[in-house]
Amino acid sequence: MQEITNTIYIEDQFYGVTLGVIVTPRGLIQIDAPPSPEDARSWRAALMNLGGGMERVLVNLDAHPDRTLGARAMDCTVIAHEKTTDTFRARPNTFKAQGEETGADWESIPGLGSVRWSPPEISFLDQLTLYWGNTPIFIEHHPGPSNGSIWVRLPEEKVVFIGDLALKNQPPFLAGANLTEWLDALNLLLSPAFKGYTIISSRGGVVTQNIIKTQLDFIQQVYDKLDKVTAKKANSAAIEKLVTALMASFKPPAAHQKQYTQRLRYGLLHYNQRPSHVSGAVNETP
Repeated sequence: MQEITNTIYIEDQFYGVTLGVIVTPRGLIQIDAPPSPEDARSWRAALMNLGGGMERVLVNLDAHPDRTLGARAMDCTVIAHEKTTDTFRARPNTFKAQGEETGADWESIPGLGSVRWSPPEISFLDQLTLYWGNTPIFIEHHPGPSNGSIWVRLPEEKVVFIGDLALKNQPPFLAGANLTEWLDALNLLLSPAFKGYTIISSRGGVVTQNIIKTQLDFIQQVYDKLDKVTAKKANSAAIEKLVTALMASFKPPAAHQKQYTQRLRYGLLHYNQRPSHVSGAVNETP
């Protein structure tokens, strides 16, 4: 577990996403859960040593299975954006480890079987503020990677959890993206408003301004190239050519090359099939 401040920690030893926890006098505010329910139970046990009050909440930064599959095993109230709640309403009650390959991390976890979802019990539209200690914690809507993407921002501590907005050396998930909103959110992070902040990605932990700029350049490249492709009546061959070109931006370990290529392929195909690229996805990735 990595200490960000004396009350904020992150953990990246579990497969899938970088987890966060904020220790307050009232209790623990947990950010995302490991996709494996078994790992989620291990994470919950590790949190018992952090102190703080007795209450627990879990904030899901969007609806992606990598961060929501283990939510039920965390055994606490779940907070998410209203559009994430809408996504859960459209899902079956039980997740089954089968279907299309999306390039997600959970697809590499053996023995998942059937898992019952834990839909959010508290949702909001623009901003939700938690007063669990001496300083407020803001949970804010910042669409981009998905319509329900949110950040957890601690202005006094100058720490912000940004979910999948910026990733370290791996392609983002594009199937449910709103690229215009994504670019706006990245530019906000690069603005003076976030000067001096520790920025925490859900896939890679602490990220620098250079990583944010690299992500901005990549999303802009995707936006520009997709605009040209769709203007020519896109086909699978054109998308495949685009996948190859975009993968050149990354140097992943050989073990992840196939997974990340499929992530881009799946994301581009599904993004391109949406009736409107401007308004973003109606539904998140199931």
